Amino acid sequence: MRRASWGAVALVTALAWGGDAQAQNFSELGQDLTPAKASTVDLSGMLRLRGDMLYNLDLDHGLTPSGKPLYPVPIADPKGQTLRHADIRLRTDVSAYAPYGTVRVNARIDVLDNLSLGSTPNGVPVTTTSQLPPSQATFRVKRAYGEALTPFGVIVAGRMGSSWGTGMATNGGDCDDCDSGDSADRIAFVTSQFNHYLALAYDVAWMGPETRRVVPTRGLDLDPSDDVRGVTFAILRQRDPIALLRRRKADKYTFDYGAFYAYRWQDNDVPTTYLATATPEPLQASQVMRRGFSASALNGWARLLGPALRLEAEVSVLRAYIEEASLIPGVRYDQAFTSLQYGGVIETEVGAPESRLSGGLNFGFASGDPAYGFGAALGPNDGPAQPGDLNGAQANPPYDRAVDNFQFHPDYRVDQILFREIIGTVTDAIYVRPHVRVRLWGGAPGELTLKASAVASWAVYASSTPGSKTPLGVELDPSLLYASRDGFRMALHYGVFFPGAGFDNLDTGRSSRPAQVLRARVIYGF
Repeated sequence: MRRASWGAVALVTALAWGGDAQAQNFSELGQDLTPAKASTVDLSGMLRLRGDMLYNLDLDHGLTPSGKPLYPVPIADPKGQTLRHADIRLRTDVSAYAPYGTVRVNARIDVLDNLSLGSTPNGVPVTTTSQLPPSQATFRVKRAYGEALTPFGVIVAGRMGSSWGTGMATNGGDCDDCDSGDSADRIAFVTSQFNHYLALAYDVAWMGPETRRVVPTRGLDLDPSDDVRGVTFAILRQRDPIALLRRRKADKYTFDYGAFYAYRWQDNDVPTTYLATATPEPLQASQVMRRGFSASALNGWARLLGPALRLEAEVSVLRAYIEEASLIPGVRYDQAFTSLQYGGVIETEVGAPESRLSGGLNFGFASGDPAYGFGAALGPNDGPAQPGDLNGAQANPPYDRAVDNFQFHPDYRVDQILFREIIGTVTDAIYVRPHVRVRLWGGAPGELTLKASAVASWAVYASSTPGSKTPLGVELDPSLLYASRDGFRMALHYGVFFPGAGFDNLDTGRSSRPAQVLRARVIYGF
């Protein structure tokens, strides 16, 4: 009972902020609608292959008090150090334009989405001579939405990408190395007034249990009271890439900015529809339980661009309230749970994009929670951590009924090892990240670039770390990238993480040891 309710707090606060095939931001909606005499179709996308070699990502820490390593270790040899993995994705973005250029329909279809290479052998592994298609999710339609240009603005509806600002809080997952990305079932209206974009959006985040109609190809929402709905209002001043380039070439500075307020709510809930049960439970009125959930988000973003300068910042504050957190029908806590989370980033870069050398200093902060563990990537049945654990629910009722750790979007890349792999995202942490870029070679075929960064990080609460100390460590991340003019791109990434006292094992007195990672990526763009 208690484990289920701890999971409810983690699950519902995660659902509070989940988040166009091409357009991600409100300012991008409707931008490509141009007059045309006939219907046209645009096709773009990429084929991506990635390979990783991970060395000692458990930091030689040993098992935590919950009996788990900090990171998975080889099955055959728990003392082994090296893990390897490779995957593939074919991404296709399709846009169909109606005549006269005022209507567009968009779709994003991912094929073999992050499919592990070698995961579908044909027969016994040692004798296979072929790979079978995956049994499920070979094609994943991630976005499908339409845009219509009216005299008053752009009307957008469907399942669309959701991105904002730096991508710290809401990220569409469009980068070369992104794994996921936010999408929203949304109806939105965007208009331009006084050189600003104004947007109003209505989201359906969860519909709840449904049944089939008399015509079985359509469903029917069984109870509107358990729906998770949301509204967002945004104001944005943002120039398009062509205008930014023109102003930069004219030695002008450009200041863009924006803010949004979002509110989400749910009155009732039917947890048996999304929790794993030994046998399917028949839907009935007794399974409907009071949730009383509400959440709000306030976000601000600003960017200053000059001939050889980029200064960008984003800050976000989230508040949530859950009247009843129990996941078991008929069992009540009668105690409210709350959440106050805040985070922000500052990104700087000195040097023009086409210059040979540039660099800068980035900062990031994500609020924490004094509960044990970092509280990232939790399931609905995960309970609180013990002292020395890496992860665990941040609420422990009835003593602790608050979840205050802000989490960056996992596709907002800060490093190669600590936040990306071991913790899973930036949460309950402060980091400083100096970085440099050197263009080694550039010509008609393409460009070869060296990038390097160092990340020093600290926990907000020492109680969140396995070693009960705030220093998390220092990481060095050099990268070599090649991009051709025809869409072919290659990347080679290396990372080494030197753990701080926050990863020491207090039970054994063992100090953690460095971890390394080597990644390779090839992209065929079209």
